[in-house]
Amino acid sequence: MGSLHNYLSIADLERAALRRLPACVRGYVCGGTEDGQSLDESRRHFQRLGFVPRGLRNVAQRSPAATLWGQTYSLPLGFAPTGFSAIVARDCDAALARIASEEQLPFIISGASTVPLERLQQENANRCWYQAYIPGDMNRIRPLLLRLRQAQIPVLVITIDTCVAANRENLQRLRFTVPFRFSLKLLLDGLMHPRWTLQVFLRTVLGEGIPRFSNLSHEMGPAITEEPQNGFRGGRDRLDWDCIRQIRALWDGKLVLKGVMHPDDAGLAVEHGADAIIVSTHGGRQLDGCISPLQALPEVCAAVPADYPVLIDGGFRRGTDVLKALALGARMVFTGRPQLFGAAVGGAEGIRRAVHIFRDEILTDMALLGCASLREVDSGLLRRIGHPAAV
Repeated sequence: MGSLHNYLSIADLERAALRRLPACVRGYVCGGTEDGQSLDESRRHFQRLGFVPRGLRNVAQRSPAATLWGQTYSLPLGFAPTGFSAIVARDCDAALARIASEEQLPFIISGASTVPLERLQQENANRCWYQAYIPGDMNRIRPLLLRLRQAQIPVLVITIDTCVAANRENLQRLRFTVPFRFSLKLLLDGLMHPRWTLQVFLRTVLGEGIPRFSNLSHEMGPAITEEPQNGFRGGRDRLDWDCIRQIRALWDGKLVLKGVMHPDDAGLAVEHGADAIIVSTHGGRQLDGCISPLQALPEVCAAVPADYPVLIDGGFRRGTDVLKALALGARMVFTGRPQLFGAAVGGAEGIRRAVHIFRDEILTDMALLGCASLREVDSGLLRRIGHPAAV
């Protein structure tokens, strides 16, 4: 790992990554939408919850392992889907799949990724999950499900909070668009960051050509500089619960709905046969002014059966963040930006460094809480700051 050991926290990786990446890439990876309230709130709620640790517990043998659907993972942590990660590091999707496999973590392929999902399956011995941006059109959904079935994708994740494009004003100001369009502003930005231009942009374009919309539909799509057939978001505003019912009837694997924030939607997910839900505000990149996923988590958990898997993403940067979510009822936490920061700094080994930072913090924090296993991490260890009663 060499000098990567000098990065002691996810914040260290973030600072280094932001220095290396052009402004347009920083804006895409780190930005939110409109005024950034949802993005800020995803972090702020962690500070409203404090731990009440237990002492004199035997914590010499601690295990951060988590089990989901009979499979044991090394941590209660997974890689969330991150689209267009090729702009952060060369062949980033493949590196994410490989490191997730080696570190025994779940990895969700983004529908907006640029490495074909069939190749990513080869990089991951545990089998990747796949996240779909799908339209409300079964004639387009059925061929995609066939491709996923042929690739032996075990888990289909359907994102439900992207029915239309969000108001990402920061990207408009940076002239960053999807499909990607070259401009003088972007050219000058790249020239001011020669390391990124040489190691990411030129190595990618000269080695593999312009990245493609590889996993958006049932077939390989065009280059990311071109509009995909039916548009990038065409028909998503027609996706509804009836589509979920039909997909459930066709899909034999696990089905997960991502972007569930309302407890009523959590209950409907159970009714429609979803095997799990992910509480998420899409990294603060869709509707602005939302409560944080962590704040929504207790009500969502209360709306589903006790043993139903509720997963979560959004704003996780510390081991304590992960443990707070588990204490509130989450089965597993997914992160997106932290591993992209690692990739920007050190490629595949930078991604691994991000994982190890979380692992070391979780193990240390478990000991300091008095917990030898994740089963002991519950709401009795949490208090709202300023309130004596348990959460």
